[in-house]
Amino acid sequence: MDLTWSEFERTDMRVGTILEVNDFPEARKPAYQLTIDFGSEIGIRKSSAQITKRYQKEDLINRQIVAVVNFPKKQIGKFMSECLVLGAVGEEGDVVLLAPDFKIENGLRIG
Repeated sequence: MDLTWSEFERTDMRVGTILEVNDFPEARKPAYQLTIDFGSEIGIRKSSAQITKRYQKEDLINRQIVAVVNFPKKQIGKFMSECLVLGAVGEEGDVVLLAPDFKIENGLRIG
């Protein structure tokens, strides 16, 4: 089913900087718990991301990413995910994060 342009425009994708990365041993699939700064308008959000195949925790700190920030919160075990970090998913389930080419202001909208 195709999306209409107005449906797509409702998707709020923003740039954020990862502040903190923690292991998430309770997740069904290997994942990290991320704390992400989306700037003053949106603030700090948390997310669970299955990105352990390509990324080490220390390599993610201060990295900018793209995420959808207007989905409903999702309970994952004892953790509440507040946004959806975006990436390209390979056949083996390995994820390559979407990110801006240059350091930019947190919270900028993707359009």
